[in-house]
Amino acid sequence: MTVPAFEEYVPAIDCTCAGCAVQRRTAAAALPTRQGGHPAAHGARRALVLVTAAGVVLSAGLAEAATAVADPAPVADPTPVADPGPVADPGPDSPQGGPGPLQGAGASGPSASQASTSTLRTTTRAEIISRAKKWVTAQVPYSMSKYWSDGYRQDCSGYVSMAWDLAGNEWTGSLASYGTRIAREDLQPGDILLFHNPADPAKGSHVTIFDGWTDSAHTHYTAYEQTTPHTRKQTTPMAYWSNSGSYVAYRYKGLSTGAGGSGSTTKFPGAGKFGPGADNAYVTQLGKLLVARGGKRFYRVGPGPAWGSADRRATEAFQKAQGWKGKEADGIPGPGTWRLLTTGTGRDIPAAGGTGQGGSTGAPAFPGRGYFRSGQSNSHVDKLGKQLVRKGYGKYYVSGPGPRWTEADRRNVEAFQKAQGWRGAEADGHPGPETWRRLFA
Repeated sequence: MTVPAFEEYVPAIDCTCAGCAVQRRTAAAALPTRQGGHPAAHGARRALVLVTAAGVVLSAGLAEAATAVADPAPVADPTPVADPGPVADPGPDSPQGGPGPLQGAGASGPSASQASTSTLRTTTRAEIISRAKKWVTAQVPYSMSKYWSDGYRQDCSGYVSMAWDLAGNEWTGSLASYGTRIAREDLQPGDILLFHNPADPAKGSHVTIFDGWTDSAHTHYTAYEQTTPHTRKQTTPMAYWSNSGSYVAYRYKGLSTGAGGSGSTTKFPGAGKFGPGADNAYVTQLGKLLVARGGKRFYRVGPGPAWGSADRRATEAFQKAQGWKGKEADGIPGPGTWRLLTTGTGRDIPAAGGTGQGGSTGAPAFPGRGYFRSGQSNSHVDKLGKQLVRKGYGKYYVSGPGPRWTEADRRNVEAFQKAQGWRGAEADGHPGPETWRRLFA
């Protein structure tokens, strides 16, 4: 298991601020744990620890220093879990930056946590996920002291501050004040899972952004997180690789709910609010949601409250990206289109393929688990089987594939699932949304 190396810095020995004091204690306790390497490197590391310990003695007394240099108890590797991507950090042990202003606001300026949370900026789930994706695309390097071009600190809490569009950089000790605690089973895209270790914030404290469940048992989810070496999106065990029971789910307090007469809502306002002649705040909200999902190219100006051809074409492109056709992709949003847009789920509008319509290369939408069971016969089974053959997972077909669900279909799906690194209930041969998405990706 590869453990990401978090950025370190050496605190000043004579500095009396709380941050440097925590760093001295943390560094004094951090004996080398990595295997291999040159003996001289280990010697240099131990020398750094001794020097840091001396600083602790000077600033906090001999007794505290003696405690600080004690060997920490070994931490066992977490149980391996199914994940086709790089193995995630088993427990961040990096210090993180504290509350502060955005880069350029001035070191003495107030942080977001010093301002009233009653003035939070409103945002939608789709906008939160869209901002999170930007750092993934840019592969923003992890750092507790550096700031990205948008002014947010390049650590886990700075990443969430950016995604939630907070006025400044927060840390794991203050992010909870911007959210409402919720049950894990109520998690939706844009919510966060937060672990703050008050006894020693530099040990294990971390936060991830939830983007949806990857299995029906809700044992794994798609997480956006800022960690070494850079921002990533990855299937993650609930709630994390270590300290799982200590993570708490929160929902941003400024999430748009339609309150205050803004017109922003997660509840479908009705088809009558859209189409030729419509002029209202819901059309503006629709346009903004579509832009966040890849539809910016359809708008020369706006989005705005007056319904136009740009709204229709962008909506149609999003619908086609879900694999919908005919009346389901007529460019007028219905409850299904609205739900996907406001929750940040479904597939984004792909880049233009020359027609300006987009969405033509989108994967078909997952039809539901009920279509893939014994006794079922439908076009979805046939489509699944043909895609399995294209992907090289059709060895169990003696003939076919065809529209009737058979044991050959189940075994081929199982082989595909195991190739993703999944085991147990996640590789039972029955496709779920994540199996479907990866198969047709």
